[in-house]
This record gives sequence, structure tokens and C-alpha cells, in this order.
Amino acid sequence: MKDQIDAIQTEALARIGAVADARSLEEARVAILGKQGSLPQLSAGMREVPKEQKAEVGQLLNGARQAITAALEEKKDALQAAADARALEGIDPTLPARALHHGSLHPLTLIRHQAISILRRMGFALAEGPEIETEFHCFDALNTPADHPARNEKDTFYFDSGKLLRTHTSTVQIRTMETGKPPVRIIAPGSAYRRDEIDATHLSVFNQLEGLYVDADVSLGDLKGTLEYFLHELFGADTEVRFRPHFFPFTEPSFEIDVKLHAKGQQPKWIEVAGCGMVDPAVFEAVNDSRGDLAYDPARVTGFAFGMGLDRLAMIRWGIKDIRLLIENDTRFLRQFA
Repeated sequence: MKDQIDAIQTEALARIGAVADARSLEEARVAILGKQGSLPQLSAGMREVPKEQKAEVGQLLNGARQAITAALEEKKDALQAAADARALEGIDPTLPARALHHGSLHPLTLIRHQAISILRRMGFALAEGPEIETEFHCFDALNTPADHPARNEKDTFYFDSGKLLRTHTSTVQIRTMETGKPPVRIIAPGSAYRRDEIDATHLSVFNQLEGLYVDADVSLGDLKGTLEYFLHELFGADTEVRFRPHFFPFTEPSFEIDVKLHAKGQQPKWIEVAGCGMVDPAVFEAVNDSRGDLAYDPARVTGFAFGMGLDRLAMIRWGIKDIRLLIENDTRFLRQFA
């Protein structure tokens, strides 16, 4: 058996030395050391070795295994080194590396973070809710009549179940009031969905940020001061802001908010940036009905709500003329925000 061990070791080392690629090396390893390999097969005959020779033969088997394993590792390293050398042929490793482009946050992420930061400093807490909503939370609780255009299938994405993709994040305001009592001061950033034709100023999914403040004696002056401060922080202290009377089903009185845009080489012009108003008592009554109590009794609490499109804010903030640039992932456009 000693002679067989020597023969297998000699043959194995010769075969390994002649190997020219990794596949052949693996085949040699399996043939020599695999479960059915020559060395394990020979090791199985240890039971027939006389007792007084077992220690010596066992040492020879272990020595052969170690020598073959070492030869395999050495050959593997040599083959890898040769492959690395071939990969570097024609390449000058002393040349300086190519410059790496620095990534950046998306403009929508930047404007979202900035808007949230401003409102958080004013005491507003973040709130969130589901994007797949019920008609109650999206329309009924917000005093939106059954014949309102927003409830039409041409404007809103409905599911067969009767649920829908929320058309605004005002749904979060309702859910927050259903689960908590006044005072409430929250902002709800998130996605909203409408069946709009995609063009330079419209997308079928957009990013919205809404706010709600409910407490005793909340006034229109509180609303005006809050949003003027927010817009001055976002666009600069010299930004001109105006409030125009408007109509929303869920606020009364309601307003749209404009800021005066000063674009280089153009005449200043007013741009709509948000909608707002005092919460309609009908909204509080719907919330009370859902809660089963009078936590939001319109005789005891008032509140204001506001909503704005983050996409529009980003376009104004950086002079972006086409909203589609925000979703095309064109690095030539995004690189300017790095």
C-alpha cells in the first residue's frame, strides 16, 4: 500500500503540474481527492492494513493528501496570476484613474426635504397614509359631492373593488383626525394620482405636500402667517406672495396662493403654488360621525388646511420648464444638482 500511495502522489503532482486552465485543475482535484477519487479509494483499504502498520500508512496518506492539496492551491494561484496578467495586457496601470462622477439627491427629494424642514421648525409633525384609498376618505369626508368632476372615472383611477388611487394627500388629514384628538398639526407629503394627460406641466402621478392645523381659535391670520413664512423661507425673504379667493369643497373660505417669479430676461409674473383655506365645518362633522364622538365639534375647534405640488415648487425653485424632466432620469439634467 505504501508503494500505491507514492505512485498516486507522484502521478497527481505530475497531472497538476501539467494543468493549463482552471477547469482542468478542478477535474484533476475531483479525480484525485473527490469522493470517488484515487486517494479516498485507496484510503478505504486501511481496514486491511496490519495493525502494526496502520500508523505509518496513515501518516503516508495524510502526507500525500497535504502535498496534493498544496500543489492544487499553488497551481490555482498561478493560473489566477496568469489570467490577471492577460487581462492587463495593453493597459498602462500607471495612468491616472478616470474621474468618478459625484451623485446627488433628486431635485424632488431636495425640495421635499427643504419644505419638511421648514414646516417641522414651525411645529408640524409628519403623517402618512395609504395610497390606495376609500371614497369616504378621499371624497365623502372632504365634503366632495357625488357629482364632482374629481369623482369621475375620467379623472380618477378606480379599482374593481371600489377603492381608488388617492387624488390628494388630504386623505391623511382625515385619517389623522379619525385616530387622534385636537390639537392636530401635521404635514403629509406623498404621491397622488390623477388621469391627466402627460405634458410639460402635468403628470399622472405627482408629489404633493398637505398640511392641517386644528385647535381652539385657529384663525385665517394663522393660516396666512404660516404660509407666508413658509414661502419666504423656501424662495427668499423678498418673495412677493398673494392670496386669491377660490373654492375648494373642504375649506371655507378658500384661497389660491401665488408667488411673483422673477426670471432673468423676462417680465415678473405671478405663479400659482398652493391652495388653502379654513377647514369646512362639514369636514369636522364627517370626522365626528366616523369617530362616533364630538372631538371635532365645529363649535369648539377651527382649523386650516393647505396643499401644494412639490413638482411645481421644484420647477419654480430651479427654473425647470418641463415637468417630464423630473421623471426621465436623464443624467445630463440631474448632474446639475450634484
